[in-house]
Amino acid sequence: MEQWKMLVSFLMVVLLAAGGQGNHCTASRAKTCTMCIRVAEDCSYCADKTFTFPRCDLASNLLSSCKEIVTMKSEMHIIQSTRIDTSRKRTQISPQQVSMSLRAGEERTLNFEVFQPLESPIDLYFLMDFSYSMQDDLDNLKKLGRRLAGVVEKMSNDYTIGFGKFVDKVSVPQTDMRPLRLKQPWPNSDAPFSFKNVIPLTNDVNNFIQKLEKERISGNMDAPEGGFDAILQVAVCKGDIGWRPDSTHLLVFSTESAFHYEADGSNVLSGILKRNDEKCHLDNSGSYTQDTEQDYPSIPTLIRLLTNHGIIPIFAVTNHSYSYYEKLSKYFPVSDIGQLQEDSSNILDLLRHAFENIRSKMEIRANSVPKTMRATVSSLSAAKPQSESSTFTVTPGQVNKFRLSLRALEKDGDIHMCNRPQGDQEGIIILKPSTSTDSLLLNASLLCAQCPCEKKPEVDSPLCSSNGDFVCGQCQCKENWQGLRCDCLMGVEGNIADCINPKSNSSVPCSNRGECQCGICYCFPSEKHQELYGGTYCEYSNLLCPRYAGFTCNDRGKCFEEKCLCDAGWMGPSCECPISNATCIDHNGGLCNGKGICECGQCKCEDKNADPTCGANTYLQLLGLCEDTRTCVQCQAWNTGEKKGQNCNKCDDVFEFVEELKQDKEVTESCQFRDEDDDCTYYYTVEKIPNVNTTYLQVRKKKDCPPGGFLWLIPLIMFLMMLLGLLLLLCWKYCACCRACCARLPCCAMLPCCAGGTLVGFKEDHYMFRQSKLTSNSLDTPMVRTNKLDGTDIVRWKVTDNVHKGATAHSQLISPKDSVLYNLSLRAARVFNNELNNPDSRESEQLRLLADENLNEVYKHIPGAQTVQKTKFRTQPHAGKRSDLTIIDTQLPAPRSAEPEIMKLTEHQVTMGTFNDLKVVPGYYTVASDRGAQGQVEFQDGVELVDVRVPLFVKDEDDDEKRLLVEAVDVPLGTAEITKRFVDITIIKEAAKSSITFLQPSYTCQRQDKVANIALLRDITEDGRTQVSYKTRDLTAKDGKDYVSVENEVTFLPGETRKEIPVKLLEQTEVDSLLGNEQIKQFLLELYKPRNGAKLGKFPRTTVTIGDDNVKQRMDLNQSLFPIDLPPLNVKPQPIDSKRIRVNWSPAVGDVTGYKLKYWPEDDEFSSKTVETRNTSVELTDLQPSCDYAMEVSAYNTLGAGPCSNTVRCRTLDSASETIPLKQGLTSIDAPPSNVKVQPINSRKLRVNWIPPPGRPTGYKVTYWIEGDENSSQVVTTATPSAELPDLYPYCDYEMNIFAYNALGAGPRSETVSCRTPEDLPNEPGRLAFNVLSPTVTQLSWAEPSEANGEILEYEVSYTMVTDENQPIGPKKMVKINKPKKRMVMIENLKEEQPYRYAVRARNGAGWGPPREATMNLSTQPKRPMSIPIIPDIPIIDAEAHDEYENFLMYSSDVMRSPRPSVSDDTDMQMNGRWETNTTFSGGTQNTITQNTGIHSQQFTRTIGGVSETLAPGQGQWMSAQGPPMHGMQGVDYTVTQRMIGGRRRTESEDVNAALENLEMALHENRSPGVPNTPTRLVFSALGATSLKVSWQNPPCEREVLAYRVTYQSLAGGEMQTVDIPDPNENSLIINDLLPNYSYMFKVKALSDKGWGPDREGVITIESKVDPMSPLSPIPGSPFTLSTPSAPGPLVFTAINSELLKLSWEKPRKPNGDIMGYVVTCEPLGGQDETKTYQVEGDDAEMTLMVPHLSENVPYKFKVQAKTTQGFGPEREGIITIESQDAGSISKFSKQTVMRNEEFTMPGNMSTETSLMQSTIDPFFSDGMTVTTQRMEGGTSVTQQVTRTMMTSGTVTKQVERKFYEA
Repeated sequence: MEQWKMLVSFLMVVLLAAGGQGNHCTASRAKTCTMCIRVAEDCSYCADKTFTFPRCDLASNLLSSCKEIVTMKSEMHIIQSTRIDTSRKRTQISPQQVSMSLRAGEERTLNFEVFQPLESPIDLYFLMDFSYSMQDDLDNLKKLGRRLAGVVEKMSNDYTIGFGKFVDKVSVPQTDMRPLRLKQPWPNSDAPFSFKNVIPLTNDVNNFIQKLEKERISGNMDAPEGGFDAILQVAVCKGDIGWRPDSTHLLVFSTESAFHYEADGSNVLSGILKRNDEKCHLDNSGSYTQDTEQDYPSIPTLIRLLTNHGIIPIFAVTNHSYSYYEKLSKYFPVSDIGQLQEDSSNILDLLRHAFENIRSKMEIRANSVPKTMRATVSSLSAAKPQSESSTFTVTPGQVNKFRLSLRALEKDGDIHMCNRPQGDQEGIIILKPSTSTDSLLLNASLLCAQCPCEKKPEVDSPLCSSNGDFVCGQCQCKENWQGLRCDCLMGVEGNIADCINPKSNSSVPCSNRGECQCGICYCFPSEKHQELYGGTYCEYSNLLCPRYAGFTCNDRGKCFEEKCLCDAGWMGPSCECPISNATCIDHNGGLCNGKGICECGQCKCEDKNADPTCGANTYLQLLGLCEDTRTCVQCQAWNTGEKKGQNCNKCDDVFEFVEELKQDKEVTESCQFRDEDDDCTYYYTVEKIPNVNTTYLQVRKKKDCPPGGFLWLIPLIMFLMMLLGLLLLLCWKYCACCRACCARLPCCAMLPCCAGGTLVGFKEDHYMFRQSKLTSNSLDTPMVRTNKLDGTDIVRWKVTDNVHKGATAHSQLISPKDSVLYNLSLRAARVFNNELNNPDSRESEQLRLLADENLNEVYKHIPGAQTVQKTKFRTQPHAGKRSDLTIIDTQLPAPRSAEPEIMKLTEHQVTMGTFNDLKVVPGYYTVASDRGAQGQVEFQDGVELVDVRVPLFVKDEDDDEKRLLVEAVDVPLGTAEITKRFVDITIIKEAAKSSITFLQPSYTCQRQDKVANIALLRDITEDGRTQVSYKTRDLTAKDGKDYVSVENEVTFLPGETRKEIPVKLLEQTEVDSLLGNEQIKQFLLELYKPRNGAKLGKFPRTTVTIGDDNVKQRMDLNQSLFPIDLPPLNVKPQPIDSKRIRVNWSPAVGDVTGYKLKYWPEDDEFSSKTVETRNTSVELTDLQPSCDYAMEVSAYNTLGAGPCSNTVRCRTLDSASETIPLKQGLTSIDAPPSNVKVQPINSRKLRVNWIPPPGRPTGYKVTYWIEGDENSSQVVTTATPSAELPDLYPYCDYEMNIFAYNALGAGPRSETVSCRTPEDLPNEPGRLAFNVLSPTVTQLSWAEPSEANGEILEYEVSYTMVTDENQPIGPKKMVKINKPKKRMVMIENLKEEQPYRYAVRARNGAGWGPPREATMNLSTQPKRPMSIPIIPDIPIIDAEAHDEYENFLMYSSDVMRSPRPSVSDDTDMQMNGRWETNTTFSGGTQNTITQNTGIHSQQFTRTIGGVSETLAPGQGQWMSAQGPPMHGMQGVDYTVTQRMIGGRRRTESEDVNAALENLEMALHENRSPGVPNTPTRLVFSALGATSLKVSWQNPPCEREVLAYRVTYQSLAGGEMQTVDIPDPNENSLIINDLLPNYSYMFKVKALSDKGWGPDREGVITIESKVDPMSPLSPIPGSPFTLSTPSAPGPLVFTAINSELLKLSWEKPRKPNGDIMGYVVTCEPLGGQDETKTYQVEGDDAEMTLMVPHLSENVPYKFKVQAKTTQGFGPEREGIITIESQDAGSISKFSKQTVMRNEEFTMPGNMSTETSLMQSTIDPFFSDGMTVTTQRMEGGTSVTQQVTRTMMTSGTVTKQVERKFYEA
């Protein structure tokens, strides 16, 4: 007994003595040989019997003292290695087969070579979108068929080429299911289909071209196409497609539309629910047969399948969908994308470019890696990796070298890798280049063999007191025996004195941290997380090792007995010092420049101001160069300054005078100072050469001196100021005297200073306008108030139209019974806002209803008055203090005779301040008829000027010059007197310069054209710039449903005669399409308000018919054909030479087939000739020189010819002088246009102006392009020195230049100028997505607008309760998100079972764009709380708050753990019938619930999996038969039970609580029942600079909380402080003696009788001013504030494939100091893998990390923490799961189909049968479909009703079909 105690004591002393020399082998305390060799690859074991030192040690340490050393080495053997033959035309890899065995934790490398030839076999399969919009693309492809084969042949001599086509699923709503459209969706098209393999891969080019020529286009309805179905079939149907095994596989995917992806098939009426099985489903004709049975594949599925089959995609798409496929292409290891032109004419160039890109890329990835290993591939040659993936840039024709690094993992959590199943320890790793079928096979295995000495143990050895086995030199004791010789029986204390630490003053055995048995201490586990006790007396804690920068042992070593055992290359108490002196080497290769010593990796310099390597600190020397050399420059250059005279000799700088100084970048410093002697400024430069003491000065000879002195001006200025003050004093005295005289002498009243009271009057007395220049039908005429501005004055005014005609002449033309529109303007008692600008906004609509209702109530007493109409809102500028109030403009139809009564009633109601319930502000109104107006304006206190809005009564029948008279009538309120009472307004009506008309009175356009271009024609009388406005009006076509209404203006520039008005047409709605709605859709387009000398022509309005098919098109074309009633206009002939004349004209109005031009010699009309043409110009040839010709033009169509134009004449040139026009006075243009200026007109137009160059330009050409894309430039030609650039992109930078030209050629181009178009309103945001947490809580997210048209500044989210008909029934609540990157909110406390309409819109600098809306009833959606990542930083919106509520940030986990579900009374109805619910999950589990209800009894039966459960009457729970339990994630057993309370079903609230409890189980399954949860919140309050109060909220707990524990520690390191609070009612703590400006981590947890719960963490800093001499002492009385460092931004997850995840986050808004990097931890919640830690360097605004080697269907918790100069900031957490792509497993996100049948017998011999089918999908989009069929049979009739309700992208569509049959 004493002997082994001495050995143990000796061993401990040796260990203590060698503590500083310990290593990871000894620190592991391995007890057996096998455990030892598994510690690390360099650990060995000593099996000697008499060995007294630690047996597990480094082999180098055991060599001197141990004879029998056990070790294991890894091995690697190359089995097959055939050298690469560069003459072979195929990709090769060498070696081909290798075997490798590794120890756990060991890493080995393998070098291999890959050769990609210059030319290899190629299989190219062309997959094309065959929707109708690709018609021109198909035509071009047919033309380019042979050239396409030629392009492939240039890629490789050994090639095959194939062709396939796709459209979409043949189901609603993707395809029009009407029989006619199913047969032929468009003219000359094939029936719709999903995918068809038209031409398998072949090398027969002629056969390829012949089959391609026969193909016809097809069509579908919605914009996204089903290309993903086609891609998957092309990948998996290798035999049908014809892929060759030894070739490079290229897939060209051509489309102009976006794509459908997984879950889209579950959001449509067809009810496609089955997941894609990833198998080949092509029939004998090559058609895909499962399009209506299976869903679309997901993006990760396509990436995996294309990668596994070695297929490289090339996306050839148009600009409409380029952004979608650009993002998609980045997910593929090797791919390419090119932008097609609209007609695919550039497809050949695109393929050439794509193939060159692909040839330079190669992906090499290690596949089938065992789960106990990790493999990475790197390059050893010039091949460069593409970002962080396994894709490399290679040069074809060269042998590239790579390296495979294979590392065997050590542990998976607490499980050693050698304890994993054998299948996880070994496997064949496949290394395969993406362009090859050859691969490298690596047979890898984990070396987990048992030590040989353990295989032959000495059982019951005497060396072990017969109480154990002697194995590998030591005893392994039996149960209850301990000790080196197994001679200590457990439970026997032995000598307690042996367990007391002699170095401690305490007499407690084992330091109160362990139990003494046989005189040996056995340490207890610590209550602190990760703390272990150790040592002979349990006196050591592994948490008390030295720290550096907050890390234990600087994260460069391990803690052993409270000392750091440093890793190789590090030393020091905290492992803070590198052994290497590399950081002390200076730029000369020396050590610390020979001026210091290197300690702990840093130079200790003799000079404290030296740089880090003890060199001269050039920066400090340069700080004062200018100031140091200033005085020397003064004395040496000018003999001035402090050193002038003898002191100047002390300057040893090299001085030089120069004319001009060097540039700043060429010298060390540039200086300038003012010379005090002459007040001049001098300049010089300083050059300082490092390590040289000489300074070189260059001084500019010339000083900058100010002009002559101005001191003599000071006395003059003082004199003038005194004189001005004296004059002001005299004026004041004069005015005081005058006013005294005015009071006594009436004769003084005429003096200016004796003016009377307030005066009001118009500012001007006459206005004159040209009617063509008017932009409004009213004029704001200013009225001013002078003298006194005190008090309020109301002025009544009126205006009379056509005063020049006289009252008698005017009254003869009117009838008192005529109904006219009275324009009313009132000032509402309401502040105007931007919402009222939008007539479609809810606020505008509410105010309009209020105004119309109350105005109608008031004016209904007027005889003959109708209801008001066209109510609008605006503000009145220059209205004094009322400028921000809302002006209501409306129209009241009433008889002319009611005008006096309307005037009187309006003024009375305005004076009262109310129109029924509508509040108005007195003092303002306007009532205007068609011949006069009357109103009031108000001057408030202190207001000097207000505007009177005068109607101008502009009418077509007005005289050429008409006059209006405006009169200030009286002042009904106030003391003001009217001075300037009248204003004359004269409007001059000019003769029309041009006539503008539509070409015809009606048009027909096709809906598939998407835009209707309506032509306008101008007949020019006098050329110039004219304008006209236009707008649309609904007929049978409705705005927003059939077309998009427009209201704008058209500008005709000089010389322009034709314009087109575009009107956007919308696709036919699903309801119209399904029901076959054949109503003719028409809308009206009308012209109004012509300006700048224009008038409206023959057709000022036109009817536009929207055609939907060929029948309607032909019908509408025949209906819209009219005879031609007008001749062609603007016929202009121009001689070309002596025998030719060119004639041009404007198109005739109507449907024109062609034109006939008749011409003859002027004196011989009988010899006339006629020329026919379809153009608007013709060239007359074979004419006589010097001859006058007359000509006229007429148009014709199938109904006949129209009238001829006016006869025009022209003379041909003389043959001798025909070249004169080209030469006479004409010179070449040698200079470019100058002074080019660009100014934006609007967001889509720019105006360019310039000065013409010398010469006689005929015209100009403006070339413009998007900045950086000059290849896509466009050209505008103009004859004037200005041009408009139309159809531009908003918020886009354009560049342009101009050149002039004439008959002698073009001149030089001007300088390129640039301009940015203004912002335009953004489009609506992308579709809304809902994550339903409960029936009252949802997370709403949305995508960015497809066209931002500027920089998005914020989003607005609104939601409103609506009825089932989508009508609002409550107020709208809104919240603004001012961080546009955070496109997510969480809304809670919604009303259960209540539909809401949600709307999101975006704002940029131009304003708010249109909203994206969705209607959703949360209670009908499945709840999946685990399907979302926990993102704490999203706004939480409380739906029960008032309108003034503010956003606040809150942890989402708090919301999920503290739900507020609403309570509903959900009782069963007793009916005589049968109810059955059938739910099918994708994994194969089927649930059936059958309810047989009667009047007296109930019985429920349910089957789940293999469990059959029955609920009989009176029972409270389900009775389950034998069956397997259901298993959830992480091995948790979930028991499916449904408790019945009083015979009723469980309520929705109980379902919500159950779902949240399951979430709690999944997140905290390891917590025992009754253990408290995390305290819900931490609240900090600063009591002083070093004092803090910490408060928290009680945690949820099934048991009573007994106590709390608060721990805190400085993030900079230091001792952890712990405070226990035994009183559970105390939930706050005051902590003193904190350090100012230090960040502390606080943790709070609760205790119950079941143990401690998890911690709630928080980081806080008390910021205050401190004494500079003592940074830890705050200045008394100084202010202090709390600062909470924020966590990194929300975590964004993107699954690249089943093993690779992209993690992104934003920089913390308020970091804890300067950010040095980030620490990312990845923890598998299932415990199947080890927790990984990643160090990410950088301080970018948005960070990204690629996380590899993940497992499917395993939830991972990610934590991101910023590493700062003060330590670590708080963590951001997120949970994500990469779903399995295998159809057989049950996903958390299961798609469900619910079917219900009800049969009831009703009185009257009637019976009903109702069947319901409902489909839903999770997790991200709550789209779904419900189909209800009801059949009612009676004695004489049968009625069947089918109701389809579809939820797609947040939009509810309901369709009802009812059929009636006679019995």
